[in-house]
Amino acid sequence: MASRRRRRGRAKTQLNVRVDEDTARAARERALARGIGVNRYIEELVRQDTGESGRAFVEAAADFMNQYESVFTEEFGRDRQGAREGHR
Repeated sequence: MASRRRRRGRAKTQLNVRVDEDTARAARERALARGIGVNRYIEELVRQDTGESGRAFVEAAADFMNQYESVFTEEFGRDRQGAREGHR
């Protein structure tokens, strides 16, 4: 198995860590409860800790609003859009 894999456009690097059995058990249980693997669970924890998840969410939300702004304007009218812009 290669130490690097491509997923979502990023190269993956293998990282081995040693933790006590209670920590390992907790990680497995939390990952299982969320329906994801331990590797992804740990990766999400690190991203959350470094703020990457928050930035990714904000960027995705901005992209969504840019793509669907006309739909919201059509549904809720220009008055709502103007009110929103006036409160910036």
